[in-house]
Amino acid sequence: MSTPEPRVTLVTREGCHLCTSARETVARVCADLGVGWRELDVDGDLDLLGRWSEEVPVTLVDGRQHDFWRVDETRLRAALATPPRGEASGPTGR
Repeated sequence: MSTPEPRVTLVTREGCHLCTSARETVARVCADLGVGWRELDVDGDLDLLGRWSEEVPVTLVDGRQHDFWRVDETRLRAALATPPRGEASGPTGR
């Protein structure tokens, strides 16, 4: 069985104090909810750098931008309370 993709991606930069705070919040919320997350370095990827260099940290949920600069814990929990797009909404998948 394969491991599902993390639902949360945190785009950060080394030495960023806002990133440190965002990382702590994302780690806590994801641990509480049993949701996977990953961290990407904006400076290690030209596409990320071009898109989000001035907005780090950036939080993505299910591949869509959710927050930038700060992570609102309540909003993140609410976003993760809904199933990812494309996931079946009921026991029959309908």
